[in-house]
Amino acid sequence: MEEILLRLILDYGYYILFIWSIMEGELGLVMAGILSYTGDMNIFYAILVAGLGGFTGDQIFFYIGRFNRNYVQKKFSRHRRKFALASLLLNKYGWYIIFIQRYLYGLRTIIPITIGTTKLCWKKFAIINLISAFIWASITIVLAYWFGDYLLLILHYIKKHWYVAFPTAIIIFYSVIRYIKKAAEKRSFRK
Repeated sequence: MEEILLRLILDYGYYILFIWSIMEGELGLVMAGILSYTGDMNIFYAILVAGLGGFTGDQIFFYIGRFNRNYVQKKFSRHRRKFALASLLLNKYGWYIIFIQRYLYGLRTIIPITIGTTKLCWKKFAIINLISAFIWASITIVLAYWFGDYLLLILHYIKKHWYVAFPTAIIIFYSVIRYIKKAAEKRSFRK
């Protein structure tokens, strides 16, 4: 199974990276950086493909917000808080939020949709989004490339000692979620 997965990545790596970058991307970009480090991908092509994928994804979300405002408000009604937060961030930071949103977990798709519901010019969004996507792809892939040796050691350890790594990952994930919930409760309590 591992050989089949590796062959798919080596044969279709750039296509997978493009699609992954449209949806979310960070893990895919880290893997592209590691594959660039091992020589299985070209780092410049990986940055180009990931940047175009990130740009395409945010453009899709922007146009969903632009042309389907009523549908978005109905369909995402349970995410009202995220939309409210995205609107606050947009009002506070203006177009800079287009750069920042790529690093905000849980808001990466919401912010472009929210921006699409505003009167921001589509050309301005596209230009800023394109620059932002390539900066995001460059930073993430180059960092994974530079630390490729260490990341490979971690992956090898996880593969060899999965019985330790899996529960540790669950504990870390649970701790992070709990910390975020407590911070949110404190923030809402202060208001």
